[in-house]
Amino acid sequence: MLTTAIGEIAVYMPTASPFVEMADRPVDEAMEFAAGWNFFLVEALYVPFEITACNTMVHFWRDDYSPGIAFAIQIVLYIAFNIFTVRWYGESEFYLSLAKLFLAIGLLFFTFITMVGGNPQHDAFGFRHFKDHSFNEYVTTGGLGKFEGFLAAWAKASFVCVGPEYLSMVSGEARNPRKTMKTAFKTVIYRLAIFYIGGALSVGILVSCKDPTLISAINSGASDASASPYVVAIQNLGISGLPDLIEVVIILSAFSAGNSYFYCASRQLYSLAERGFAPKVFSKCNSKGIPVYAVLVVVCFCLLSLLQLGKNSAVVLNWIVNLCTGAQLIDYGWMCFIYIGFYRALKAQGIDRESLPYRSWFQPYSIYICTFFVWIDIFVIGYTVFLPGWWKVSDFLFSYLMIFVNIGLFVFWKLYKRTKFRNPEEVDLTSGLEEIQKHEEEILAEENEQDHSKDSWFSKAMSWVF
Repeated sequence: MLTTAIGEIAVYMPTASPFVEMADRPVDEAMEFAAGWNFFLVEALYVPFEITACNTMVHFWRDDYSPGIAFAIQIVLYIAFNIFTVRWYGESEFYLSLAKLFLAIGLLFFTFITMVGGNPQHDAFGFRHFKDHSFNEYVTTGGLGKFEGFLAAWAKASFVCVGPEYLSMVSGEARNPRKTMKTAFKTVIYRLAIFYIGGALSVGILVSCKDPTLISAINSGASDASASPYVVAIQNLGISGLPDLIEVVIILSAFSAGNSYFYCASRQLYSLAERGFAPKVFSKCNSKGIPVYAVLVVVCFCLLSLLQLGKNSAVVLNWIVNLCTGAQLIDYGWMCFIYIGFYRALKAQGIDRESLPYRSWFQPYSIYICTFFVWIDIFVIGYTVFLPGWWKVSDFLFSYLMIFVNIGLFVFWKLYKRTKFRNPEEVDLTSGLEEIQKHEEEILAEENEQDHSKDSWFSKAMSWVF
């Protein structure tokens, strides 16, 4: 629901980062300042997470080396891909993304084949693990324990469920954003169903939540923590060779993710500087257009991965996961408020939503449902610290620190600039639309001149469906 809501804004006003830049128009400039910095922190914190994750997964083979070696190699490669030429970044991401795509599809096929008996043990286990352990108890026992297990799973799932912000970021560079972004947001539900839900379903099919190897890895933080649930399942089934291949592709996927976050973080800091929300020095670029000072700031965030030298990888990963999850969910919380402001402005100014190039469904009720659950999740992710015997200062800070950071950012800019909340009747919903419509007309004229009789059957089918 949130993805379609942000899609409505991104298609209506395709800019480089509409979910951040549109915070000012319908709501308040202070919200744009807070949301922009929060998004930068999300991206920057994801980089040391992926660096630590890569090193942890290498432990699948051996751990008789200093983690500093793996960290240094990754950081140097990230700098090389992001500071010398953007082409290196683009080329590396093309091939690494292909590897991730093949891995995701391959694991879905692997799950289906093995669950129906296509494994060395010829065991058609099907949904056995679901029947045995549908809900796992956590903290307490009984029905309450199972509900708390659900809450814990919900909080962890929030860490990996991203989408609308990254999808909307390309709208400013798409050739025909109102057409291509409309298709992208309409089809995102299929990608979510296949890769997110399909992947989570596959893990539940392959591995029991009571699996001793999995539990040992989580509780001890030993090197086995580097093995994904897929690898645990493959080892349980007695399949040789495949775990090594999957580990290699997962490491490449983690490296690719870190590479993308490095790029997005540096460009987001550049954008903040361009809009006057960060020191101007971060908007300075070299002769190749690379914001070198912004890149150097992200390199400093990379050094957070060195925390693993003093703590085991599981502890460091948990710290960064909690920070990122909190910041990511607050991103979604800001997005909810932004769309509510956008919707109110449309209604107040008498703009018919039927005239928009893309409309999210069941509004305004769907965005209220979204807002309710997102903000509940923001406060639920670390609720266990308030239970008797569970209090830890570090757990509290890493779960809820980003709430205080965002409140501080919002209040600081509101007091510093004396900003005011926007009146729906006075919200600017037209600036920039003329240039977008002109660009759209030029693209349409070019397409009309082209011969579409030779279009592939696939292109024609996609045009008919979408």
